[in-house]
Amino acid sequence: MIIDIEGDILLSKASAIAHNIAPNDDFHSGLALELRQRWPGMYKDFRHFCHTTHPKTGSLWAWKGPGSPVIYNLMCQEAAYGQGGRPGKATIEAVHHALTALRKECEREKHPTLALSRLATGVGGLDWPSVKQIIEKEFKASDLRVYVYSTYRPGVAAVEA
Repeated sequence: MIIDIEGDILLSKASAIAHNIAPNDDFHSGLALELRQRWPGMYKDFRHFCHTTHPKTGSLWAWKGPGSPVIYNLMCQEAAYGQGGRPGKATIEAVHHALTALRKECEREKHPTLALSRLATGVGGLDWPSVKQIIEKEFKASDLRVYVYSTYRPGVAAVEA
């Protein structure tokens, strides 16, 4: 079931949260920055992951820290290379691959709920209707309850019912 809601995804009670980044991302803007500030260990672990595995666009990386939900980092944008490099734009193909991997991982881990941000529409540069269509296609047959935070309201806890 897919439910559109408004609020602050960082206040979600979902068992997992997913957002968009790029391989080698520096987490310096948007939701990624907020996650880096709240859980600095996640960013440190991500940097180590990138240096040791060289992840590809379209993949995902999961992280769980003390007191945090599972955070799925979906790599929908082209990689950022070099010190201070900026991530490239997202592609529909990468969003599709990352969401397929996310659905499979959530089902394997038996997450009852998932909170999704407006993936790849900020720095990623994609239009929301196209991304939303992929989300609906990928999760329509899933038993997972997906909360899509289509409108960001800072500090407002959404009603996830």
